[in-house]
Amino acid sequence: MTQLQNAVVLITGAAGGFGQELTRQLLAANSRLILTDLNAKQLYDQGRSLQAQLKTGEILGCIAADLASSEGCDRLYKAVQALGHPVDIVINNAGIGLYGRMDEIPAEKWDRLMQVNLLAPMHLSALFMADMIARRQGHIVNISSLAGWLTTAGMAHYSASKYGLRGFSEGLAQELKPHNVKVTAVYPYFSRTPILQAERFGSLAKGTEGFPPEMATDPAKVMQATLRGVERDRLHVFPDQFARSIHFLLRYSPEFLHWISTVTTRRLQQRGQ
Repeated sequence: MTQLQNAVVLITGAAGGFGQELTRQLLAANSRLILTDLNAKQLYDQGRSLQAQLKTGEILGCIAADLASSEGCDRLYKAVQALGHPVDIVINNAGIGLYGRMDEIPAEKWDRLMQVNLLAPMHLSALFMADMIARRQGHIVNISSLAGWLTTAGMAHYSASKYGLRGFSEGLAQELKPHNVKVTAVYPYFSRTPILQAERFGSLAKGTEGFPPEMATDPAKVMQATLRGVERDRLHVFPDQFARSIHFLLRYSPEFLHWISTVTTRRLQQRGQ
């Protein structure tokens, strides 16, 4: 079992919807947090507000970091090391979204997406796992997506990053198992976070209004289920009913699920016309 109390936890993408919920819930669990995102002042202000409300846990540091390059990951690692607190849990939560047909999205946009969503978690895991192996304890958490199991038109790039993160997590778990270091991959359905307002491009974007907010899940409940899965050392966590149902259908009736996906996409397109 992974203990959250007094654990030093690094959260990437801490200013986003999931990141703020992770911060709130981990402070409530008496964890000691290192927060990172693009804007350190925003992190500091958010953290100070939550700390004043909860009066539990501790924020050890707020670090500005751009994870769209290996150099940015290296700088983050060095900044965390300089704080002098060995990290018990790394939560690779930072992620960006895009919507549109592959050839109609600027290449630099989906290239950045792949860097942030997939390569940064891989790079940070490689950096932090060495110390975890030496201490024979630690936990790496990768926030993937249900899009790592099922995809639709307009999300080829996003799903590629999340499918990749799922495969990476499975392989990493096998590598770290002999060293008592745990790995968890999380597959939430679309939740009420800023990623629903991701940039949209080209002909597919013109045909839809975007994901209906009323179908999105509650990020607080999703992160509560996520942390419960982390505590139980689960490799795969489906933290909401949508995710669990779709994963069930993928296992036992994939053709029916793909039919549902096609019908849903068509309805969204009709709604936007």
